Amino acid sequence: MNYDIIIIGAGPAGISASLYAKRANLNVAVIYSGESQLDKAHKIDNYYGFPQGITGPELYKNGIEQAKNLGIEVIQAEVTHIELLAPPPQTQYSVKAGGSEYTASAIILATGNKKLRPAIEGIIDFEGRGVSYCAVCDGFFYRKKNVAVIGNGTFAVEEARHLAHIADSVIILTDGKDDSEVKAAVAADSSIAEKIKIDTKKVTKIIPNGEGTKVGGVAFEDGEILTLDGVFVALGSAGAADFAKKLGLALNGDSISTNEKMATNAPGIFSCGNANGGLLQVCKAVYEGGQAGLSAVDYIRKMK
Repeated sequence: MNYDIIIIGAGPAGISASLYAKRANLNVAVIYSGESQLDKAHKIDNYYGFPQGITGPELYKNGIEQAKNLGIEVIQAEVTHIELLAPPPQTQYSVKAGGSEYTASAIILATGNKKLRPAIEGIIDFEGRGVSYCAVCDGFFYRKKNVAVIGNGTFAVEEARHLAHIADSVIILTDGKDDSEVKAAVAADSSIAEKIKIDTKKVTKIIPNGEGTKVGGVAFEDGEILTLDGVFVALGSAGAADFAKKLGLALNGDSISTNEKMATNAPGIFSCGNANGGLLQVCKAVYEGGQAGLSAVDYIRKMK
């Protein structure tokens, strides 16, 4: 299915962007995985218009219903890949989610920043020295080497799939979690089924190589040691920083860099809300979402 604009994320930023884009008479889709920081907000009492406050989950649900009532297509699926298909002046992006592919001329990232770090001893110490959070970015450095992906969902499988065509061996470490989803996803792709192994044991520590300068492997709870050259972390679902790295977007730490119009350094890609850092509040997300939606509309109109 082809759209003018695809918005990734259904929180205050993403939904606000969708409302402005749809009211400009464009073909808009919102794709979200069902996760939101609002789910953790027991009560919000500092947002305009709610004298008695409102719970985070209720505000989240109301926003999605509002988008649907306006005729916006809202798709619940985990986005695993974004790719540029055609450069300017007629940009087109491919978005893969839930086993389907969607295309659009502009993308708005409103996923928040979901970079998760497992509570494993040594993980912080070896970031940049064998611990990575982006297979597309760093996979090249592990050609013909042995690597692991720590994670237990679709995101982890996508990272492992990319590494399977580069590294000598790839193993997904579910860190004690159920591996049924991972097994099913790997088995469904014949091109990687024989290349990726799965281990469900609990990981307790990242261990150094002989010189103590880089990752040398991981230690499991039962005392077993797995020798590795690199460890890739892919917990939960892909967030703003993950997509940004794969698309070559400029970052400020783990936040996406934009101008005042919410435009990134890539043509046709905009970012808003928690993905951009700063004040992590609903009021900021709504404003930036509206601005990103209007900027994407302007971008599309100039293309036509």
